[in-house]
Amino acid sequence: MHVAIVSPSLLEKHARESPLLSRAIQVLDEDEEVQELLRLANIFAVHRLRYNDHGPTHAKIAAGAALEIFNLLLEANIMPTCLKDGTCTDVEEAKLIVLLGAYLHDIGNSVHRDRHEYTGALMAKDILDRILPKILPEKGRYSRRIHYNIRQEVMHAIYCTETDVECLTVEAGSVKIGDGLDMAEGRARVPYRLGKVDIHAVSALSIKRVEISKGIDRPVRITVHMDEWAGIFQVEKVLLPKILKSGICNYIELVAISRGKEVLTYPPCT
Repeated sequence: MHVAIVSPSLLEKHARESPLLSRAIQVLDEDEEVQELLRLANIFAVHRLRYNDHGPTHAKIAAGAALEIFNLLLEANIMPTCLKDGTCTDVEEAKLIVLLGAYLHDIGNSVHRDRHEYTGALMAKDILDRILPKILPEKGRYSRRIHYNIRQEVMHAIYCTETDVECLTVEAGSVKIGDGLDMAEGRARVPYRLGKVDIHAVSALSIKRVEISKGIDRPVRITVHMDEWAGIFQVEKVLLPKILKSGICNYIELVAISRGKEVLTYPPCT
């Protein structure tokens, strides 16, 4: 069984498999405004508020994880919402929505942490209007309409990364959960070095590896490996609420393992 480890290299794998995603990642990586907003997101979140990483590395980790989840749903014959509703024309465009939503989801932190999902969704509009023609070159009025549709789907995905907001699409649900999977120890090292010693930092430092694989009873299985019980805080208080509001929770299995022993399963064993 294939097991994908949540890390920046996961996005590279998806880029190799899709010329459209590869082009989109190149556009995002080379866009001065996008990269500066992600840098500023880290200044606000990490250096001023002592939160975990919210910059370029987190954007890529979240995007790779979101795409991995989305691919497993596709393999289980779960139709993308944008295809069902006609807001995109093929699966590659659906994957593009997932990529852009995950990559840009934290740009609102460059303004303030409070309501950054709402702010980021609004900020993304002008960025998407500018970069989508580079990713999907226009070929008449029909293409422009698809640009508008994709733009709004991406804005929805960004807004829905807020924990308590219910996702209305499979694409947004993949982004929401993908965001929550960047929880391994590396993400907390900077705020910890800066002096933040609280349950969020200690819990994140306890998580050693997060894996995504095909589920046993459901399409997607998420496995969180911890070396201390403190890691369960991140799973129960950060990741699980995102899964429950993702709109795709019925497709997800979650297992937390501490020193070889399962300490939490979702859905609960009956």
